[in-house]
Amino acid sequence: MPLPPLSLYVHLPWCERKCPYCDFNSHEIARIPEREYVAALLADLEEDLELIQGRPVSTLFIGGGTPSLFSGAAIERLMAGLGEKLTFADHLEATMEANPGSAEVEKFGEFRRAGINRLSLGVQSFQDEKLQALGRVHNSNQARSAIEQLQQAGFENFNIDLMHGLPGQDQCDALFDLEQAIEFQPPHLSWYQLTIEPNTFFNKHPPVLPAEDNLASIQDCGEALLADRGYTQYEVSAYSRPGKSCRHNVNYWSFGDYLALGAGGHGKITRSDGRITRYAKTRAPADYLKGKQRTVSRRHLGRDEIVEEFMLFALRLNDGFSLQRFEQRTGQSRQLIAPQIASLAQRELLVLDGDNIKTSELGRRFLDSVITEFLH
Repeated sequence: MPLPPLSLYVHLPWCERKCPYCDFNSHEIARIPEREYVAALLADLEEDLELIQGRPVSTLFIGGGTPSLFSGAAIERLMAGLGEKLTFADHLEATMEANPGSAEVEKFGEFRRAGINRLSLGVQSFQDEKLQALGRVHNSNQARSAIEQLQQAGFENFNIDLMHGLPGQDQCDALFDLEQAIEFQPPHLSWYQLTIEPNTFFNKHPPVLPAEDNLASIQDCGEALLADRGYTQYEVSAYSRPGKSCRHNVNYWSFGDYLALGAGGHGKITRSDGRITRYAKTRAPADYLKGKQRTVSRRHLGRDEIVEEFMLFALRLNDGFSLQRFEQRTGQSRQLIAPQIASLAQRELLVLDGDNIKTSELGRRFLDSVITEFLH
C-alpha cells in the first residue's frame, strides 16, 4: 500500500481572548512561555520521527489559538528546529494563522523571514457591530490595515477568513463583507456559516441567528458573487483563484497523512502494512510543557471507520475523488462502497464520471445526508 503525502500541523494554544463561538483548544494567557513551548514542540517531534517513514513534509500549518501572538524570533526558532529534524519538500506551503490586531501586524515581516509563506487572516467581518457580536478583539479598520500590511510584507499567498449567518446579519451585510474582502484580491477566501458548538459561550447563551430561508439566500448569493469574481469553490467553505487552493487542507480532505505537534493536536498516520492510526496530544498546555506523556491516545482504525472517514472528508471536495484514490488511501476494495454510490447516483445526489465520484449540486445541499449513507 503506497503511503500518502505527509503534512505537519503545529498547534499554538494561546489567545488574547476566547471568542464566544470558539470550540478549539485555546486558552487565554497574559504571558506566553514561548521558549519553553518551542522546545517542547521540538522534543515532541523527536519522539515522533519514526512516523515520518522517509517522507518529506509537503505542507505545514500553524494553527491555534492565535499563533501570531508568538514573536517572530520564536517562529524563527520553531521553523529552524523543524528543518533540522525533518525534510521539507520543495515548494513547501507553510501557513500560519494570524489575527488583525495591531501587535500581530507588526510581526508579519518577521514571520515571512522565518519561512512562513502563507498567512490565514481571521477577519470574520468588516463591520464593527458584527465583530463585537462575535467577541473579536479587532475592529474593521484594523482588519483592512492588516491585509494591506501582510501584502506589503511580501505575502502573495494568503487567505481571508470570513463568517456568515452572524447575529443580526442579512443578505446585504453578508455580501458587503465579501465585497470588502474581494477588493484586496486575496488568492483564497474561507467563507463559512457560524455554527453553535457545544462547550462554547454561545451554546450556553445562544444569540439570535438568521432564519433558515435567509441563510440559504445568503449562501446562494454569496456563491454567485464569488464565482462572478473569479473564485472557484473547491470545498464546502473554501474558494480560491486558479492554483491557489490550500494544499494543506486538501491533503486532509483527500485522506492524506499528517503529523501533529502541540497541545490538543490530532494526527493521522498510514503504515506500509495498511494500518491507519489516529492519535492525539494532551490538551492542557501545562501538561504538554511538562512532557511526561504528550501523546495521550492512539487508535487503529477498523475497516468501517476507514471507509466512513474517507467519505466524510472526500465528499467535501467539489471535485470528489477517484475510486483509485479510495483504494490507495484506504487499502479497501471499491466494491465496499459500490451499492451506496449506485443508490445515491440514481437519486441524482452523486455524479459518476468514469472513475471519479463527486456530489451533484443537489448532493452538496444535502451533504450530511449523503455522507450518512456510508456510516455503519
